[in-house]
Amino acid sequence: MMSSLFSSTIKTANSSSLALAPYRPCSLSSHFLQPTSRNFVFLKKSCFPGNSICTQKRSLSISSASMSEYESGPSSQGTDSFLRNVLANMERVYLDRNPTAKAILELVHSADGGQIAYDHFAFRTFGVGGHGIDSLASFFKDYGYTQREELRFPVKKIKALWFSPPSTPLDLAGGGVNGPLPRVFISELLVDELSPEAQEIIKKYINVSGRGYRHAALASSVGSLTWEKPLYSEFQQLARESEYAAWTLVNGFALNHVTISTHQLKSHLRSINGLNQFVEEKGFKLNSEGGVLKVSPDGLLLQSSTVADSISFKFSDGTTESVPCSYIEFAERLVLPQYKDLPAEEIKEFHRRDGFEVGNADKIFESTYKEQLTRRAA
Repeated sequence: MMSSLFSSTIKTANSSSLALAPYRPCSLSSHFLQPTSRNFVFLKKSCFPGNSICTQKRSLSISSASMSEYESGPSSQGTDSFLRNVLANMERVYLDRNPTAKAILELVHSADGGQIAYDHFAFRTFGVGGHGIDSLASFFKDYGYTQREELRFPVKKIKALWFSPPSTPLDLAGGGVNGPLPRVFISELLVDELSPEAQEIIKKYINVSGRGYRHAALASSVGSLTWEKPLYSEFQQLARESEYAAWTLVNGFALNHVTISTHQLKSHLRSINGLNQFVEEKGFKLNSEGGVLKVSPDGLLLQSSTVADSISFKFSDGTTESVPCSYIEFAERLVLPQYKDLPAEEIKEFHRRDGFEVGNADKIFESTYKEQLTRRAA
């Protein structure tokens, strides 16, 4: 089933290993993709959206985006095409490495029959030596994204920022990376708060990377680490203290997850509960930490996610072991109270709850954690 959709997917990474394969551009099935320029491929009939999290300030987290953010078109067709091209390449690396995401996106497209919109893309970073949030954020801000609220996760020693996309025409007909641009959620590990031993391991590889952080978006697009492969013993040591750290060490700037915007679907799957049931009936495990459905305190942001796929990784000492890769998330943003009386056909994205929620995101981080992966395998 998946071969028809992804038969020509760019092979930026070996599907059975995180070994860094060379970038070999090619095109996806023409049924789902249509070229709009010589070097850029847009998703056509269906595409596959991003993930969701939370805001630090309640007054901001429940606010809607302004109408103008969605009404006016991008300032430059050329820069818009380049941005979408980069997002498409990040997506291809992600889909090549994560069969669960591939399968669910195709199943949802087939069952729903409409376009799939992405709520957000999410990334993880090391907050040290220039390799933190700014390493990726600088690219997105250069192409029109706006920094929004900061989120803090003190127990996990993580902070995050999310970024709203540049304006998108309300009548944009495409899906996935060819539809409304996704929000971007970038987190970083507060390395200086870890043990001296963990800091030493991380800084060892960051130092090898040098100025690799300046090319974080490129690394994410081609599926490459900007530092050398680690020793297995160091990966294990980091995992005992911070599973987030261990994940980032072997995945680098790769897309951590994308999120389907459920309320933009057309069928019964537009309800996140309906989508969760559909996914579980197809045999996929959902992250159960804090309950399958994560609900913001205001009740307006509903989120869930699968458990991460695992992938074979060959460490620098020759050891080959299974390591966590990425997952797919689902988010439903409900209509804000001040717009509850609007006719359904008039409701747009800016009428809905915007932002992220710390409590939801804290549990979704654990989609890559051993406890969830072990439950998946049981």
